[in-house]
Amino acid sequence: MSGDVTPDAALEALAALGDPARAGEMARYHKIDRSYLGLGNPQVDDLVRDWRAACSVEGRVALAAGLWESNIHEAMIAASKLLTQARIRPDDTPAWELIASWVDGFEGWAVADHACSAGGRRLVADPARLDTVEGWTSHPNMWARRAALVMTLPWARLNHPKPHETEARLRILGWAEGYAEDHDWFIQKSIGWWLRELSKHAPELTRDWIAEHGARLKPFAAREALRKIGG
Repeated sequence: MSGDVTPDAALEALAALGDPARAGEMARYHKIDRSYLGLGNPQVDDLVRDWRAACSVEGRVALAAGLWESNIHEAMIAASKLLTQARIRPDDTPAWELIASWVDGFEGWAVADHACSAGGRRLVADPARLDTVEGWTSHPNMWARRAALVMTLPWARLNHPKPHETEARLRILGWAEGYAEDHDWFIQKSIGWWLRELSKHAPELTRDWIAEHGARLKPFAAREALRKIGG
């Protein structure tokens, strides 16, 4: 290893690849008041791959924290990507705690979904962390409520769940039931997304859920849930 990368050095590397014209387009598209550099995801991926190889686990967590705090779109995505891996050894608790600390401040899908991808792996590593996620289901921030479903997508995608995984899957479906009459578009979209993924692996469970609760959803969400299997 060449040593841990500092947030300042990482931000400088990101800025060096910036495209002001594209940054302006991104700012107009995302409509969130933060800085944009104009990088594409492949450019961020290339940098993150080098940083992950150079840093210790502690260094990756510290770098991710510094990048997220910058409030720069690409840096926040890089922070998430630094922690998006199935195994983080020796101890991944600091990584989970950092990701969970971000949830309160989620503002839009683009950054939040990258963070949720990282968080989903940490949940699979220790499903007891679902207790924390359940607290988000009543969060005043809609994006935090949405994260409870997006971050738990791994349980929708299991082909042959073990009993404790089935229990977790049903628990999460209970959260979706609680969201059914929350008609915010992004919440409804997240329900449809979770159920659509579930339908690929447990079609009858999906149909049963829609039969019981689908009338309370926005029609587009119910259609999305059954899009892969009909119903």
